[in-house]
Amino acid sequence: MEDNHMEEGDQKLEIEVAPALISVHPDQISVSVSVGSGIRVYSFQDGSGVKLLDDNGGHKDSIRAVRYSKSGKLFVSAGDDKLVKVWDTKHWRCFCSVASEKKVTSVAISIDEMFVCFADKFGVVYVVDIRDYDYENPSLINKKAVPILSHYCSIITRLEFSPDGQYIVTADRDFKIRVTVFPKEPLNGVHEIQSFCLGHTEFVSCLAFASNQDYPQGLLLSGSGDSTVRLWEYTSGSLLDTCDVGTKAGILNSNQGQEEIVPAVTDLCATSDGSLIVVTIQSLPGVMLLRCDLSARTLSIAKVIEVKGETFIPTSIGLSSSIPLLWMVMGASTIHSNDSTPLARVRVISGFRPDQSESVLGDKEIPGAEPLLQVLQGKLSIGEAAFTTSAKAVKTAMRNLLIKKQYSSERRELRKKGRNDKKNPTVA
Repeated sequence: MEDNHMEEGDQKLEIEVAPALISVHPDQISVSVSVGSGIRVYSFQDGSGVKLLDDNGGHKDSIRAVRYSKSGKLFVSAGDDKLVKVWDTKHWRCFCSVASEKKVTSVAISIDEMFVCFADKFGVVYVVDIRDYDYENPSLINKKAVPILSHYCSIITRLEFSPDGQYIVTADRDFKIRVTVFPKEPLNGVHEIQSFCLGHTEFVSCLAFASNQDYPQGLLLSGSGDSTVRLWEYTSGSLLDTCDVGTKAGILNSNQGQEEIVPAVTDLCATSDGSLIVVTIQSLPGVMLLRCDLSARTLSIAKVIEVKGETFIPTSIGLSSSIPLLWMVMGASTIHSNDSTPLARVRVISGFRPDQSESVLGDKEIPGAEPLLQVLQGKLSIGEAAFTTSAKAVKTAMRNLLIKKQYSSERRELRKKGRNDKKNPTVA
């Protein structure tokens, strides 16, 4: 009875809520939002939603990662159905669908767009070779994923390629950031570790690079459950600067009067010149802007931009490399409309230029306006109560997934007895 009670309690803690994700084409030709198992794409060229073509029928479970390639020719999606799908954005056809052994947590596309990498919940990173795909004569290609490196049973939270393509950076639940040399032939293995960036005291939730023409190699930024954003010289693993963003935003949360819980950093992105870093933080109704001085190698807090008039706590953000607009989405796989369509809320901030000040755009001011919102949100008008619930659900799910549970020695022994590989075989 005690074992059963314990397992039921653990299952209740493991709330499988997937946050809504947004990704922007580098030239803002299109914007995509994923929520639940669906991918919604709005094309600015056509002024309408895009119909995705997939002979295998699309994703069957919540999507956990989406990404455009550097040129925007490719788009990758992956998630809880253990499928990684690679899309040609000219035709929006899935030309490669690869099965993973475990649920997928993150994806990345090499700078030269020859390889797709993905990580699973067991801590293994795989590579898929897509060099033989013909963009002029698109057709389905069959590929197998090859394991190239591992974090040894720690959930990998984010993958990123360095701006010059020489390194692949992996972050995990156990506070580590690993920088690994990415060879020309990664199918033979990725064996050379360049450095470790160590300093976070909670899970590393997100990574981004700040770079420009004067500093093409760039510097690495990381966000964490310890409510800090850190700046790294990643080839040596040197910590350059730390911003305690949660404290500065004034959003410490009380756990029923017992302790203060610092809000996790949930997403990061950098402007194309590397001078501004946009940060999303749990419980912050908007975003925080950090200034990044690449020559001085410093971070400083610039301002907080609040979204007023509604409860809007972004679950994902994205910037194009050519147009100074920040795209934000809020939503969760569990929030649906009356017709069971998963809902998301999209907002945009403009003004990421030296001669302008940042401001939140109204729905009619957003590029694409109502037609875009109808496509990406699933519904034009969304009730306030749905997203208050969404914010709480995503926050709980993230902590349950990434913060390691602490068990007493007695409880640990009870859990071991309940494992399938520890049970005595049935005697005939």
